Amino acid sequence: MSVTHSTSSCAAIRVAVVYHSPYGHTAKVAQHIAQGAAQMDAQVTLMDVAEIEWDSLDQADIIIMGCPTYMGSITSALKQFMEQSSKRWLARTWQGKLAAGFTNGGGLSGDKLAVLQQINLFAMQHGMLWSGLPFMPTGRSPHDINRMSSFLGLMTQSDNASVEVTPPEGDLETAVKFGKYLVELKLKD
Repeated sequence: MSVTHSTSSCAAIRVAVVYHSPYGHTAKVAQHIAQGAAQMDAQVTLMDVAEIEWDSLDQADIIIMGCPTYMGSITSALKQFMEQSSKRWLARTWQGKLAAGFTNGGGLSGDKLAVLQQINLFAMQHGMLWSGLPFMPTGRSPHDINRMSSFLGLMTQSDNASVEVTPPEGDLETAVKFGKYLVELKLKD
């Protein structure tokens, strides 16, 4: 299901947040990224990989992709989305678009870096321009920004708890700041 968020005024920057989230944690992170982008007056389309809107992706200025970290890798559903984009890869449809990635997992590490690297490589295959997470870590508590010290993209942790209580406040605040940052970066273009 796709949900479109937009705030008033300019909405000139189009952002697509594409995610796979079997248990809801990654969807929650995606919603917070979308919220941050929308706060910058961007037009934001939030979409699950099961219901991809290819035209929205083709028209987006920024494509942000994410999934849980499963066994040190991306999920099969995100991989399927990547494979289905092959016609766009051949036509260079997404070349020059801004790209970014995010992942969530139960553990502090769980090899989340490998997931961000896979998403990054996918974006590079498409000729996209990658943006990492520029925020310095403010600490290691659940209330801190970028507590996992990730710079390639956004990492969040659900600690194998319910979606109602995880990811923690600091991870979600980092997600909002990431969404804002990506729009600000595109505005500098």
